[in-house]
Amino acid sequence: MVRFHLLSLLTFACCLAPLSSQAQELALTPMPQTTVPKWWKDRSDLLNARAKEGGFDVMFIGDSITQGWEGAGKKVWEEKIAPLKAANFGISGDRVEQVLWRLQNGNLSENAKPKVAVLMIGTNNTGHRREKPEMIAAGVKAIIGEIQKRKPDTKILVLAIFPRGAKTEDALRKNNDAANALIKGYADGKKVFYLDINKVFLGPDGTLSKDIMPDLLHPKEKGYEMWADAVVPEIKKLLAE
Repeated sequence: MVRFHLLSLLTFACCLAPLSSQAQELALTPMPQTTVPKWWKDRSDLLNARAKEGGFDVMFIGDSITQGWEGAGKKVWEEKIAPLKAANFGISGDRVEQVLWRLQNGNLSENAKPKVAVLMIGTNNTGHRREKPEMIAAGVKAIIGEIQKRKPDTKILVLAIFPRGAKTEDALRKNNDAANALIKGYADGKKVFYLDINKVFLGPDGTLSKDIMPDLLHPKEKGYEMWADAVVPEIKKLLAE
């Protein structure tokens, strides 16, 4: 059922709506997805149960791109990510405010004791509402603060929001890039770390190929393998420290 929802909601997760005058505040207001079917609550409840069970060292937090480790990236996850004692906390369609809400409402329960939290979120704030980079970055900062408040011993690896659109001049990619430039500044090299692996997905001229991301947003298996190869060494390093 999870796989079905993941595949069927990819279009929703990256749809583009006109910019709202209220969007600047929404990224900082924790809230669940209220305009989607019951599947979102079911997925959130599943992740709360996963957190309550505990037993994982690495926590991947994000949207459909992260949830896709259970779909297109499943084989790569099992081969390269699962051995790190990792757990997937991605939900399709989530924006920064949904992740913030989830962390406040069960995804960081007492039994969840991740040594490393891998966070990537924000592309749906760009795609759904064309939010300003400053607000997306502020939402990411709030998420970092929430993790640090609830799990002060957890190291946070913040990934740059992945590239989207075929070309460097794509407006949505530029918005993500501008947000990344701000998010990078939150790393302190002690508890919060920033990693930009976006170049591994791009050609020399910055082109994003459909061979890697068929819809120019969500990776196929090849893209997940590139992601794993780029991030696993850094996760191992943080786990060993």
